[in-house]
Amino acid sequence: MPLTKVLITVKSYPTLSSHYEEQVSIAGFREDGVFIRIYPVPFIKKSYEEQYQLYDWIELDLERNTRDFRLESFRPVSMEAPVKRTGHIGTEDHWSERKAIVLKNVYRDLSTVLMEAKHEAFYTSLAVFKPTRILGFVAEETEREWDSSLLEKLQEEKARGRVSEQPEDPFAVMKKLPYRFSFRFTDSREKEITLPVEDWQLASLYWKSLKKHSGPDKEQKAVNDLRKKYLQEYARNTDLYFFLGTTQNVHASSRQPFTIVGLFHPTMPPAVVQGSLF
Repeated sequence: MPLTKVLITVKSYPTLSSHYEEQVSIAGFREDGVFIRIYPVPFIKKSYEEQYQLYDWIELDLERNTRDFRLESFRPVSMEAPVKRTGHIGTEDHWSERKAIVLKNVYRDLSTVLMEAKHEAFYTSLAVFKPTRILGFVAEETEREWDSSLLEKLQEEKARGRVSEQPEDPFAVMKKLPYRFSFRFTDSREKEITLPVEDWQLASLYWKSLKKHSGPDKEQKAVNDLRKKYLQEYARNTDLYFFLGTTQNVHASSRQPFTIVGLFHPTMPPAVVQGSLF
């Protein structure tokens, strides 16, 4: 089979809300403009951080992930086959080359995405979404350790041989974020919505910020760093879009299965004023 070329736009952070093999995935756009996810991907922390860079073109042999009813889900034909990096798209001319690929199909009404998510003709589980107004960026304290009972269930699933072996266990390697970060925003129908942000870049920024601070309030300082980055820099000073995605279990069971799995934030020309926020 010919190799599939994919522009990586999303890297997930481990989550306990789905099957074991789906814990770490990447998503991006094929050359034909179709938005797809790839899982499982071999997880070795260093290679996941360094090999899968956003807006790299990669080539690999893919097939439909038939364990997943979501049509955008694919899996490597072989977990051992190398992933070939063939190029990178930069940010020149206010991300014009990236926008030509990413912004071919943009949703502005969340109810449309939700309708398609539940309709068997679509089962839409990945989408590019343009918020109308950003209302806030919320940080809420949450559990500080992975849920041991859920981890045990996932390990049983892995032991039964239902998933591909990973060189490293993502839950053993990656710490759980002690905060849940969410955007509050409106869509084109002026409906107020709150969705969590669950991607590798946010988690990485939090851990890096925490490391540079000290003292009893270092967590709050790290949270403030994220709020400044996501609210002041991205929401106010870029043309912000969300990459929305689901996990398989949540997609099937929840009326609103989407989270923000990544951001698309092209810069704007100096003459453009972002007047639709707040």
